[in-house]
Amino acid sequence: MTGKWIRPAANPAVRERVPHEIVASVLAATTAFVGGTALHLPPWAIFISWAGIFLLGGPTLFHAKRLWCAMPVGSSYALLIVLAETNAGTAFGDGRLARNAFAALCILVLNSALMYTGRIPLFSLVPGMFFGFASYFATFFGGFGYDPGNPWAAWVCVVAMNALGPVYAWLSMALTFSVPHEAAGENGADGDDPDGARVPEQSPRRLTARPSLRRREAPRR
Repeated sequence: MTGKWIRPAANPAVRERVPHEIVASVLAATTAFVGGTALHLPPWAIFISWAGIFLLGGPTLFHAKRLWCAMPVGSSYALLIVLAETNAGTAFGDGRLARNAFAALCILVLNSALMYTGRIPLFSLVPGMFFGFASYFATFFGGFGYDPGNPWAAWVCVVAMNALGPVYAWLSMALTFSVPHEAAGENGADGDDPDGARVPEQSPRRLTARPSLRRREAPRR
């Protein structure tokens, strides 16, 4: 049902041929080539969903689908907020306080809509929507993307980078080349400890008679 891609590394029944820490670090290093291009993509958005899928329980297809459905929705609501502020940010006036009040109203309305969207089963992973929501703002206001300052370009870039996170998470587990432990070779025979020493059996508990709490009657004459 969960559509697991691989066994979790925490499973004591498997052994990693390549340490997960090394594999994950090598993959993390490759994000420098993702972000260091003319497209100026936000590689840190990969880490947001990479970590998020492990918070869900690990890189399974089921968890990945939930994130892939939720994160673009969050980014879309963030896009609407930016578009509203860009096109109607001075609706309450040109002063800073008036612009802040309009921004607060946009966030109030659209954030409420986002959370109500979480009642739809397909988008029920509300934290995942906030991953996309926050990642979009960081991408747009951070000047990332192939067209910095373009709200739509920021949306395309952040959705693509967030989508790569679960893929990186899966690779970080698959490339450990985990193999099953052999029961006899790794953990010893039944009743043995991992070092091969025989575990002594516990002696059965000695049963002791409990004194009767009933008062004995005096013998009749």
